[in-house]
Amino acid sequence: MHANVDTDERPFVLVWELTRACELTCKHCRADAQSERHPDELTTAEGTALLDEARRFGENQLVVLSGGDPLARDDTVELIEYGADRGLLMTLTPSGTASLTPDRVRDVADAGARRLALSVDGGSQAAHDEFRGEPGSFESTMQAAAAARDAGLPLQINTTVCAETVSQLPAIRDLVADLDAVLWSVFFLVPVGRGAVLDSIDPERAEDVMAWLAEAEAEEEFGIKTTEAPHYRRVALQRERESGAGAAADAIGRRTGITAGDGFAFVSHVGDVFPSGFLPKSAGNVRERSLVDVYRDADLFTDLRDPGALRGKCGACEYRGVCGGSRSRAYATAGDPLASDPLCAYVPEGYDGPLPDDRPAATGD
Repeated sequence: MHANVDTDERPFVLVWELTRACELTCKHCRADAQSERHPDELTTAEGTALLDEARRFGENQLVVLSGGDPLARDDTVELIEYGADRGLLMTLTPSGTASLTPDRVRDVADAGARRLALSVDGGSQAAHDEFRGEPGSFESTMQAAAAARDAGLPLQINTTVCAETVSQLPAIRDLVADLDAVLWSVFFLVPVGRGAVLDSIDPERAEDVMAWLAEAEAEEEFGIKTTEAPHYRRVALQRERESGAGAAADAIGRRTGITAGDGFAFVSHVGDVFPSGFLPKSAGNVRERSLVDVYRDADLFTDLRDPGALRGKCGACEYRGVCGGSRSRAYATAGDPLASDPLCAYVPEGYDGPLPDDRPAATGD
């Protein structure tokens, strides 16, 4: 899909954070979600104007309505229908709460949503509910998944990888298969929001997880993608080469993902435009400037789309064109979105500069 998108001109994924209101208190929450809606959220009228602006990117622009819990707003179904009527590919990432009833899932499907994304962070009810901070969240999520299947609404499962959840991945993989999901989106923790207090896995463990994901992707009927771990593309490319398949670097890079600001844009609940929800550095506000212009022309976005602008070992890496590292994690840990990604264990051949955490690491290739 990504191969057909010129990411200098348009994002492959545009996320609009409808609200930060949510009943859950998830440990990893990027948004540090609140119990009440913010009084300065984009209004319904501003939201429809934003969707009109998103349509300027071109046909079949993918729009993800996120939160908080996007269903905490009473106009969410209306916004889905408005976007769908204008040819946008509307998707939704609701929270797994008791309010996510089968009727609400059917309403979302009837409004024209193209996919429902639900979060599963444990392979059992106890593990998931503990991480989500809400008894009953797992049951509500499973009920919503069944309702999506009944409504013919394709299902995506999102999972956060950190020290607390990494051992759950095999059991979650089985759940993804049992739920007939079309995609498993695996988020590698970025220390922002509430997630700043959680422990990430170390780079070597991350490398093992990505190799395991690559094997799973080859074996399962559902697709697998990573978020904030673009070096999964490097791992996949290395595996292809080792197997003798000889796949081209660009084919793998454009087959498997995007990065903050390069194929990805995020509009906050109050209209700020970020390269990613995990990279909260604003390049403008949709109340003051065109979303299309911000994405295409803002210095922050154009820098993030230039592999030659990267610094440290990411800038020296021969895989920077297909990976580039997590710009969000670089910003969260170094205060510089163009710095090296500390989660990556790979050291480019011949590189003798500083590493993100001054540790020795095994070289590849």
